[in-house]
Amino acid sequence: MDSTVKAAFNDDIVKEACRKFRVKQEELQFIGGFQNFVYEYKRNNKAYILRFTHSSLRTTERVEGELEWILYLSDHGVAVSRPIYSAQSCLLEIVHCGSSFFIVTSFEKAPGIRSNYPECLHDVDLFENCGRLTGQIHKLTKAYKPVHRRHEWNQNYYLLNAAHFIPPAQTLVMGSYKGLIKSIENLPRDNESYGLIHGDINVGNFMVNDGAITLFDFDEGQYSWYVEDLAIQLYYMVYVYGDDSIEERKQQCQLFMEHFMRGYMKENTISNDWLKRIPLFLRLREIIVYTGMYRSLDMSNLDEWTQDFLTQSKVRIENGISVIEGYF
Repeated sequence: MDSTVKAAFNDDIVKEACRKFRVKQEELQFIGGFQNFVYEYKRNNKAYILRFTHSSLRTTERVEGELEWILYLSDHGVAVSRPIYSAQSCLLEIVHCGSSFFIVTSFEKAPGIRSNYPECLHDVDLFENCGRLTGQIHKLTKAYKPVHRRHEWNQNYYLLNAAHFIPPAQTLVMGSYKGLIKSIENLPRDNESYGLIHGDINVGNFMVNDGAITLFDFDEGQYSWYVEDLAIQLYYMVYVYGDDSIEERKQQCQLFMEHFMRGYMKENTISNDWLKRIPLFLRLREIIVYTGMYRSLDMSNLDEWTQDFLTQSKVRIENGISVIEGYF
């Protein structure tokens, strides 16, 4: 999380948000968050989430677009964490802090437990259920006409700020990044290939309850090619394997894609021509993850896995190759 956002957040902001959502502050439990401050609380023996989003990260219209889309998906049968209303019957509230502000929202907490590494890597039922959920979302998105529009894919926070967080000496990384953006910008767009996607489906953003998935954290929702939603999920299922385990990485890719696509095709269709473009979006996700690490981690105090990952990731980015080569 950005240091200026951390510095702006304080107890008075939490207190005011609790008042607006009728939450007892002493019952809040901080549960983390990579870009937002996220808390859990209970009301009438039911668990909820209270989220704080700084104005430097999202505009109120973008958050309204997020909430509007979640409600649309929920109303059409998708298992998601629904937003709830404040005491003033608003889906979001503003708490000011000097010249900036926090956008406060609350959601029903998803039932169930997280699917964690390494167990998730071999859960083929999970892969199929993720595919089915993703296909369901993409099918519904094709008919979605929002009041509040979300941002386009190239307005992603990490893409916009890559030059700020990645060291200036890494000119090859930045050159590859710019070339990739141009390649993706030239891809065709139509209603069957391009629309509003979740943009960050991974095991950290859903709960599993008796096999059923409930999806949350639509904060990265953006307009992009549907295939990006597939590539993102594949990336997080293979990136844990280092370059000394490339064969295992390929086997993991095959296992995931076989079962994920089985679920996806039950709800939506996507052509082989688009599946062949998955490597482009694997490269895009790698740049986003790479930038995020430089933004959030202390580069002088990395564990061995992270150091190895960054070294290998840098080589892949510089050479314009994806984490999976030769499969698609």
